[in-house]
Amino acid sequence: EVQLVESGGGLVQAGGSLRLSCAASGFRFDDYALGWFRQAPGKEREEVSCISTGDGSTYYADSVKGRFTISSDNAKNTVYLQMNSLKPEDTAVYYCAAASGCWFEYYYRIEYWGEGALVTVSS
Repeated sequence: EVQLVESGGGLVQAGGSLRLSCAASGFRFDDYALGWFRQAPGKEREEVSCISTGDGSTYYADSVKGRFTISSDNAKNTVYLQMNSLKPEDTAVYYCAAASGCWFEYYYRIEYWGEGALVTVSS
């Protein structure tokens, strides 16, 4: 059974930090790109970041560049999103996703989704 399980969401004040984790199981981790989307209330889901677990290439949305860092631990089949200097506009449900390639440069169908983790940034 394929699973993507997020953890690490919560409430933080503006300027603070959180780290999201996504534990993957049920598929060959090294063959996939994993990353994060987010969806704020009343808005469409948007891409946040992606990492190719094979070669370590990373991609970021302009809105999070310089503040968020994505990484992977292939031995643990886990991807992380370190979020620093958080802003109220970062408030959203963050979804872990997996595809055959990173979706920032070319279209790749998202094959697996996590259930989501709520991040709330207070002003």
